[in-house]
Amino acid sequence: MNKWTRRAFIAGAGSTVAACGNGIGNSRGSRIDYRVNLALQQMYDEVPGSRDLADRAAGMLVMPTVTKAGFGWGGAYGEGALVIGGAPVDYYSIAQGSWGFQLGVQQYAHTLFFMNQDALSNFRNSAGWEVGADAEYVLKNQGDTVGIDSTRLRSPVVALIYGRAGLIVGATLEGTKYSRIIR
Repeated sequence: MNKWTRRAFIAGAGSTVAACGNGIGNSRGSRIDYRVNLALQQMYDEVPGSRDLADRAAGMLVMPTVTKAGFGWGGAYGEGALVIGGAPVDYYSIAQGSWGFQLGVQQYAHTLFFMNQDALSNFRNSAGWEVGADAEYVLKNQGDTVGIDSTRLRSPVVALIYGRAGLIVGATLEGTKYSRIIR
């Protein structure tokens, strides 16, 4: 007699679902490439100076859609590509956790510009990269125009946030991690 426990059922169901996403015949890479190209075009159209910044960067990590939600506890997730020399070379995910006073849902795009080869190499050679004090943020608020003067930016990594939709308010403590997706 076969006795099913909750643990055995969950393990079996999890194995079945995992087998469905084995990557064979997966078009997620081409979908990410398409979304990255759209996000770059939107960034170039909306943010003055972003094309010059992209031309100066050793590489860019483009996250075309990051979805963030919070109600006390919060989180965000998105997938994108590392672009070097105008071509995607690797795929990455962003995962973020937060805690504090927060309420809402928001989507946005962001690009990390690696302004020198050392910053790009450190990112590519890490098992998982966390945003730290070595990143400078440039925000584009809806209705505002933010010019980027790349001659004044001295940080090895510049993060540009654009294309925001939705609303999230609050004050939180959060951590963000970028991880390579193996395709």
